Amino acid sequence: MNNKKINRVVLVGTGAVGCSYAYSMINQGIAEELVLIDVNEAKAEGEAMDLNHGMPFAPSPIKVWNGSYQDCESADLVVITAGLAQKPGETRLDLVEKNTKIFKQIVKNIMESGFDGIFLIATNPVDILTHVTWKESGLPKERVIGSGTVLDSARLQFELGQYFNVDTRNVQAYIIGEHGDTELPVWSHATIGIKKLEDYFEENIELKNEVLDKIHVNVRDAAYHIIQRKGATYYAIGMSLARITKAILNNENCILPVSAYLEGEYGHNDVYIGVPAVVNRGGIREIIEIKLNKKEQEQFNHSVKVLKATMNPQVEAVN
Repeated sequence: MNNKKINRVVLVGTGAVGCSYAYSMINQGIAEELVLIDVNEAKAEGEAMDLNHGMPFAPSPIKVWNGSYQDCESADLVVITAGLAQKPGETRLDLVEKNTKIFKQIVKNIMESGFDGIFLIATNPVDILTHVTWKESGLPKERVIGSGTVLDSARLQFELGQYFNVDTRNVQAYIIGEHGDTELPVWSHATIGIKKLEDYFEENIELKNEVLDKIHVNVRDAAYHIIQRKGATYYAIGMSLARITKAILNNENCILPVSAYLEGEYGHNDVYIGVPAVVNRGGIREIIEIKLNKKEQEQFNHSVKVLKATMNPQVEAVN
């Protein structure tokens, strides 16, 4: 007899990001059930049909259907990608007011179903909307998670891998802070394989500063460049969400730079922000607090300040 638990994931929002996530989920065989919800029911139904037609090529069977908020009642994970997308010239923080209103209703609908699982938020500005979801849902902070800087860190790893001509999976480097313009790379803890990044430049500090500054800017502004060229980013964030989902459902105790709620870590309180955290079946097991150098701590402090200044009026408005 097969006693394997059936994992149900509900996806709210079948736009480009949501569908990229669903496609990644099916190709990696991460869950047994995937429910699609969208304000445009016909769109959700069409996406479910299209995805189901690829099932003969999936590594394991997944039941996919367009559903309703009632399907959240027995869900292990609800992933929200719904909301207005970032337009050319807009920052992620520009979206806060519009998407906060949308989220208030979505979270209300989900919680009315009796949902008692984990939230994973991807809609921008992700740190603020994760905070809104936590406040509106009433769930424990460890069960409300934002995608944080998982994608930004992947972009950083890719750029460093390109520069040093090594497999990006051998690069250990994190972006932390806001998923947005104030994010920062933690150069002081970055390694290529087991060699410290700083050791590659020990004889040429000028080259180090030039290279790392350029890489940081490329990573920070990556979304703007992609949006300018193709209108939106969705493949990589879809894969990032699938990676976080895998860590949750498989109880991996995996360290990922997700958006987590700080209670004194890094010297800050009452803010969701991208930091390394251990992710497992219970959500966030713990935040990993690393020692930042003076510049990095100052940058992180600035990131928190910007998020809080943007967040406070919006969060108060939805309470």
